[in-house]
Amino acid sequence: MTRPRAWLVADIWLDMKTVLARWDKPPTLRNALWAIFACDGFTVLVMFRVRKWCRRYHIPVAGRVLRMLETMFFAVEISNDAEIGRGVCFMHTVGTVVGGDSVIGDGCILLGNITIGQNGPPGYPRIGACTVIGAGARVLGKIVVGENCIVGANAVVVHDVPAGKVAVGIPARVSGDNHQLLQAADS
Repeated sequence: MTRPRAWLVADIWLDMKTVLARWDKPPTLRNALWAIFACDGFTVLVMFRVRKWCRRYHIPVAGRVLRMLETMFFAVEISNDAEIGRGVCFMHTVGTVVGGDSVIGDGCILLGNITIGQNGPPGYPRIGACTVIGAGARVLGKIVVGENCIVGANAVVVHDVPAGKVAVGIPARVSGDNHQLLQAADS
């Protein structure tokens, strides 16, 4: 996939708009500064995008330094080969690990202390767009979690989860539809 040279700025701008929309803030300079300096998840995402850009254009040392800063200041570990879609929200960065060549779709929400990584045989998860990964969850192995799914807190997902479903437990089992859960929460 070839992307235009301005992809870094476009991705960061869309990430910024998504963060501000989640907090019901209009895209003003003041709110942009708030996102940069007060929203750890946005800062981690920007650092990751800059790391990818540095790697793509063979800028030595910069990517390594940024990765070390991510780990030191935010306690998050994101692999160089991971793919993170636009507008992904790291609600809490501490303890988050995204390993190998994992793919996280656009608009996903990742809560704290999660692991997205390998489980035995080689391969990393593919997570569809607009999926919520609950606090303490583990998504392991060469599996696919479909779009609009919810992975419950502390769930251990080791098998595919169909789109729009909820996965809970250890090991995680599909326990219903996402829209049923959201309707129950609204009533």
